[in-house]
Amino acid sequence: MNTVIAPLTEMPDPQFVMVGDGHRIATYTWGDEALPTVVVVHGFASSTRDNWVSTGWVRDLLRAGYRVLGLDQRGHGASDKPHEPGDYGLRTLAGDIEAVLDTYLVDTARYVGYSLGARVGWEVALDLSDRIERVVLGGVPDGIPLARLDIAQVRALVEEGTPVTDPVTQNYIALTERVAGNDLRALLAIAGGMRASGTVDPDPAHAPAQPVLFATGSLDAIIEGSRALAAACPQGTFVEIPGRHHFNAPGSRVFREAALAFLAG
Repeated sequence: MNTVIAPLTEMPDPQFVMVGDGHRIATYTWGDEALPTVVVVHGFASSTRDNWVSTGWVRDLLRAGYRVLGLDQRGHGASDKPHEPGDYGLRTLAGDIEAVLDTYLVDTARYVGYSLGARVGWEVALDLSDRIERVVLGGVPDGIPLARLDIAQVRALVEEGTPVTDPVTQNYIALTERVAGNDLRALLAIAGGMRASGTVDPDPAHAPAQPVLFATGSLDAIIEGSRALAAACPQGTFVEIPGRHHFNAPGSRVFREAALAFLAG
């Protein structure tokens, strides 16, 4: 597959990868194919553009000498957005990452994920331990992803226009509305799929063996859980992102600089 190179302020055209159940995953590449690859995976209700391009991550990774491979997770960005919860099991999302790496013929890579992308990254690091060399997990949930989202209130909003009153769910809705092209029905299906598929908490007894950097905002409610996961990893490191909460941590320069130093080994 040809590398797509674009100015750092713009998005290249998506290249679509067909995954096992027939859905299309939008992917983007920057940099020379001969360089070490960093795959970047965004969080819930976000996209490659929102999490990684607009915040300067792609720019800084390129300057550090990496090839960057980004993807819009199913239900997000330019990827397919099915409305059935059964299309969004955690194993399915992790399988999408593997399919993208296979399609691009990437033998080994470093992984950077945030929020939902970090929870998926925990699974990818375990499943592809021989291919994923180093892992950055930002804002990784220490429980079932999106467990704090009130699904009933979101469903009432989608189907009846009933206003959401739960503060945490309001934050998720605001995030959804901030990113152009989001489909609330697809995002509702993602939350339902995480629960219906039997997704469980990350198991500290079966932690990734690779070097893993955990980074969570000091104002994020999940910070202690993320810190505990870092302590459970044989080669885990934890960085607190000062003054940031769950929804604005990706834009932190402290986060980027810590991740770049870690990826360099």
